Amino acid sequence: MFEHTSKPLLPRPIFLLRVLVFAAAALVLVGIALGVGVVGYHYLGDLPWIDALLNASMILGGMGPVDLINSSAGKLFASFYALFSGLLFIGIASLLIAPFVHRVMHRMHLEDD
Repeated sequence: MFEHTSKPLLPRPIFLLRVLVFAAAALVLVGIALGVGVVGYHYLGDLPWIDALLNASMILGGMGPVDLINSSAGKLFASFYALFSGLLFIGIASLLIAPFVHRVMHRMHLEDD
């Protein structure tokens, strides 16, 4: 995915394309996670679609749940979804900064030569 240390630094337009690809991948992952949350809150938490969307969005955004979940299945889903969302945040942040970290590390390696 990234160029080897023996290769020259990517030109800026190609690097920006790489950043866009990684941002698109992050956006797709967030969309899938949001979809899973909406479906889970709707079917397991017995919430209407709009409330399920609100709860899934708030959990993914790190704000916390909005509606009270009464069913045991809904509570289990909400707890696992919250844990998943926390880990997803770390993964998405890593995806977004990876091209920049690689470019800095690659540039530092080129300066040593």
